[in-house]
Amino acid sequence: MFQTKKYAAPPTRRASGDAVSLAEPGPPGGPRRAMGRLWPLLGPAFVTAVAYVDPGNFATNISAGSIYGYLLVWVVVVSNVMAMLIQYLSAKAGVATGMSLPALCRAHLPRRVVRGLWGQAELVAIATDLAEVVGGALALKLLFDLPLIVGGTITAVVAFAMLGLKNRGHRHFEAAIVGLLGVILVGFVYDVAISGIDSMAVLDGTLPRFDGAESVMLAAGMLGATVMPHAIYLHSALTSERHRPRTDTERRTIMRGQRVDVIVAMTIAGLMNLSLLLVAASALSGQGIDTIEGAHAGLGESLGKGAALLFALGLLASGFASSSVGTLSGQVIMEGFIRRRIPVTLRRLITLLPALVILGMGVDPTAALVGSQVVLSFGIPFALVPLVWFTARKDVMGSLVNRPVTTIAGGLAAGVIIVLNAVLLVQLAS
Repeated sequence: MFQTKKYAAPPTRRASGDAVSLAEPGPPGGPRRAMGRLWPLLGPAFVTAVAYVDPGNFATNISAGSIYGYLLVWVVVVSNVMAMLIQYLSAKAGVATGMSLPALCRAHLPRRVVRGLWGQAELVAIATDLAEVVGGALALKLLFDLPLIVGGTITAVVAFAMLGLKNRGHRHFEAAIVGLLGVILVGFVYDVAISGIDSMAVLDGTLPRFDGAESVMLAAGMLGATVMPHAIYLHSALTSERHRPRTDTERRTIMRGQRVDVIVAMTIAGLMNLSLLLVAASALSGQGIDTIEGAHAGLGESLGKGAALLFALGLLASGFASSSVGTLSGQVIMEGFIRRRIPVTLRRLITLLPALVILGMGVDPTAALVGSQVVLSFGIPFALVPLVWFTARKDVMGSLVNRPVTTIAGGLAAGVIIVLNAVLLVQLAS
């Protein structure tokens, strides 16, 4: 078990122009006034939701639908429920302590452990950027037949430009992220609308079951790779930066907003993943497609050029958005674990270089995506275990400490995700 240190309150920080500090709530004023109070609290979950519709999710859900049809619909649903719980706990940690999860680890764990956590988290950041840059490069190749190295560079430049929006305020950056999520959603809705989904088969697919050992392995991959370490680190940082609660009443008010934020954002992300699987199950069933290029070609043949175009545009939007979020997570990791902050440009180059080297070497993009998932799977326990442990401690969380049922649910979700990631690692190794 971790060795703990005596809790010290986080240093007082001056609120920036982006911070939200609520006054004591007044009497109810109807739905309109309630929405006015809720609106400033929304946003962080939409940024982290990008991690759940990244290029790796494209490949996994397309494979599930094209190989097993509607059989694994229930896996997407279960994955999304677990992701909601995990991201809610991360948001709560930031609101309760005013610190990110990496900063909490630094405050409460031995320095040797913190250094190890920082090292693996940096590898996670590089693997995350690899997946996102490869996804954007693939999209540009599908759309404009650009070489992968050129597409990867363009993805990195666009992601860097998006990060510049954050310097103008969190709302500008969040609006850009939501806009890109909208592009993905529109494409998926169109593809679902024209693909002829079998509603009864979808309903039947919500019943948990498998069809042989290979379906078990694929389900393990879908479940195990759902929660991303960088999304957990980042969510706690976003809520701690955004909100400056002064009283327990304010903290509870903020958490009501965060619950709505997480539920809405993660539901949208879950629907996107479900749409991918349903489109593949309807239009690509039996084809056994396991690459993004194959999915693009298959959709073009089955549903027409418009569907394939929207699929590629959605992949491009996913690459742009998730790459910028991945770089932002890297900043949170370094600042939290070792209290160092480097310029965003240098941070971008550090995480980008391995991706460009791999693309320049001509490595198969699907193999690169699989390799990145291995690293992400390895990093999952080092984010989940501290998260559940800290949020269950009253000396850390104060009045927002988990209820026993929440801790049990979080522990079970973390255990399932960790076990399935281990299964995924064994599968990939063999």
